[in-house]
Amino acid sequence: MTCDICGKNEATVHITEIVNDQVTKLHLCEQCAREKNAEMEEHFGLSDLLSGLADLGASIESKGASQIKCPNCGLTYQDFRKDGRLGCSECYETFKKEIAPLLKRIHGSDRHIGKVPLKTGGKTVKETKSIQEFKMKLDKAIQAEDFEEAAHLRDKIKEMEAKAKEDRERAGGSGK
Repeated sequence: MTCDICGKNEATVHITEIVNDQVTKLHLCEQCAREKNAEMEEHFGLSDLLSGLADLGASIESKGASQIKCPNCGLTYQDFRKDGRLGCSECYETFKKEIAPLLKRIHGSDRHIGKVPLKTGGKTVKETKSIQEFKMKLDKAIQAEDFEEAAHLRDKIKEMEAKAKEDRERAGGSGK
């Protein structure tokens, strides 16, 4: 298949655009894809999107966030807002308070709650989600001052965590 733009080179990049329920497919060569990417970045840049979302949460950001600097790579929070990219794995911890609201707006959560490879044991994942659900119920019971229910939930959570720990140790001990 040849490139839809230049019509000369082999198409190696395939883009599907959906705008107002209209599907448009583009088949591009590497050079035209780079040019298209630059053009799209100009109009719909990731950094602009992240910056805009970060601006929505400006009131949430702690004062002096722009002064924070990653001790590992030297990236400042302002650099992150401008580029939309973190510099290293340490940046996640350094800018944790500032990027958590951003991640929640983009993904709906600031924690991974998606699919997990089967090798990690789907049962463990389900148990972890159940424990998290019980912890949320516990928080609600405490807020409602239903301490009897809170004590019951606390005990259930401890029981579930102990069982999950046993399961992990058993799985680790058997070479799984």
